[in-house]
Amino acid sequence: MRRLTICALMLAIAGSVCAATAVPSAGPITIQGDHFVRAGKPYQIISGAIHFQRVPPQYWRDRLRKARAMGLNTIETYVFWNAVEPQRGHFDFSGPNDVAAFVRMAQAEGLNVILRPGPYVCAEWEAGGFPAWLFADPHLRVRTQDPAYLAAADAYLQRLGQQLAPLMAARGGPIIAVQVENEYGSYGNDRDYMEDIHRTLIRAGLGQDLMFTSDGADMLANDALPGMLAVINFAPGEAKSAFAKLAAFRPGQPRMAGEYWAGWFDGWSGEHAHTDAAQQAGELAWMLAQGYSVSLYMFEGGTSFGFMNGANYQGSPADHYAAQITSYDYDAVLDEAGRPTPKFNLFRDVIAKATGRTSPPLPAPTPFMTLPAITLGESASLWDNLPAPIRVDQPAPMEQFGQDYGYILYRTQLSGPARGLLYLGEVRDYAAVYLDRQPVGTVDRRLKQETLPITVGDGTHTLDILVENTGRINYGPHLADGRAGLVDPVWLDGKRLNGWQVYPLPMRSPDTLRGWTTAPVEGPAFHRAHFRVEQPADTYLDVSVFGKGAAWVDGRNLGRIWDIGPQRSLYLPAPWLERGDNTLVIFDLQTRHDARVSGSVQPVWSSPAH
Repeated sequence: MRRLTICALMLAIAGSVCAATAVPSAGPITIQGDHFVRAGKPYQIISGAIHFQRVPPQYWRDRLRKARAMGLNTIETYVFWNAVEPQRGHFDFSGPNDVAAFVRMAQAEGLNVILRPGPYVCAEWEAGGFPAWLFADPHLRVRTQDPAYLAAADAYLQRLGQQLAPLMAARGGPIIAVQVENEYGSYGNDRDYMEDIHRTLIRAGLGQDLMFTSDGADMLANDALPGMLAVINFAPGEAKSAFAKLAAFRPGQPRMAGEYWAGWFDGWSGEHAHTDAAQQAGELAWMLAQGYSVSLYMFEGGTSFGFMNGANYQGSPADHYAAQITSYDYDAVLDEAGRPTPKFNLFRDVIAKATGRTSPPLPAPTPFMTLPAITLGESASLWDNLPAPIRVDQPAPMEQFGQDYGYILYRTQLSGPARGLLYLGEVRDYAAVYLDRQPVGTVDRRLKQETLPITVGDGTHTLDILVENTGRINYGPHLADGRAGLVDPVWLDGKRLNGWQVYPLPMRSPDTLRGWTTAPVEGPAFHRAHFRVEQPADTYLDVSVFGKGAAWVDGRNLGRIWDIGPQRSLYLPAPWLERGDNTLVIFDLQTRHDARVSGSVQPVWSSPAH
């Protein structure tokens, strides 16, 4: 696809100029006693979350207009550090990372912006937004006063400030508030660290308007800073108790829900979330009637495209590593593809009643299409597409080889006969094991597996361990250790295995793959098809025939595939399709010859497999 600037894209799609044309600012929001004030009058913030990096930029205006149509006056968004600084010192604020364009567009649509820049964001996003390169330093400790971490965070926030400081409300922009860190009280209680981040944001020019901390009501004492607004995050059914705790902790300050969880996220092997819209509408009505400010989490969830999903791991004996799926549908007001769900009308009516204002109409629906069955008739073996090996004595995490996401292959030679348990330690996160390219079994961190039995015959044999980083932890005490791949020595029957070849496989693009054939290919392989689209429109690719892997269309990574569900389709937005010929590539760990996929208007969900 021809590369366009954000503004050119918006002009082509929405027919309106989005660049330097600025809507006059309504002015900053301040605090007077227990309420917000704008232009001398009490002001109630009614907000919803959109993570702009989870939505194709061509759809930003559509989503913002839908927010206005529901009656929102504010949009809240995170910034994902790992997306804007994928390599240390190399920043990318273009395309889906163009936060300044998104903020200006929000202002053009008459919306305030609440900025949550991190450096940590949680968000069910890979490593909570921390770049993978941070974890290459085994001594660095995130979310602490570690000088190496603070220096990296400072460099990121200063660059972010160059983008956004001119858009603060105090300077005529729409950014009315900036969050300091994110739910830190659920992780630690180092107020000096919080002050470090606070001062860094001020130096970056992001402290000109309201600043705030947010956390669960029971965690406020851990991270709320003196003299700074504290807001609370909570689940449906908890509003009255959470606000009572906030009032006791901070009497006399404005009451605000920083995150009202009007939905929930999905993890692999679980069920797709379905939450009680009527109950949430009633609770929203109660909060607004009290005069409280509210931010709905989420207004639209969007998609964790590529390998950007995160994982939870609290670390208790009863808990386990749990990666999230690619879809961040969240059972939100808008679905993953930006279409209004039943919550939209319910919440719009509640907001209209509370404010006495009539909202603008919804924009025209986004076109959707079905796709007839597409046969992936070409295959290329992973074994024929390995890079040059890196020779090491012991396996090491992928960060040690300059790799961030994807897969990594560890290979060594075994002398038989031998029989026993192959010990891999705590795999990060899913390992497929092969002996002479024949599958032996898998080791899944999600299931707390560390070993599998293996039998090695006479002679010399090749052991391959293909490890997928299925998502670094974004929440919980294990967040600090973001290493991926093999992090422990490998043992066979009590003997440590030495002498390894390592093949980093970030799988950034399938364009350089070689060895395509129409014959069946055994083992892990890529499968390809070409298909035509006369008029691009959104669709969901039904990939339920595949086992475990990922999919690309025209070189863009749509996300992960795993047959344990609940997600069995991948959202494919129209802007990612060409009019005419397109190419679909799917990687799968299992043999798939002449597999077929199709496009549907609705996502495909399955019942839990485990």
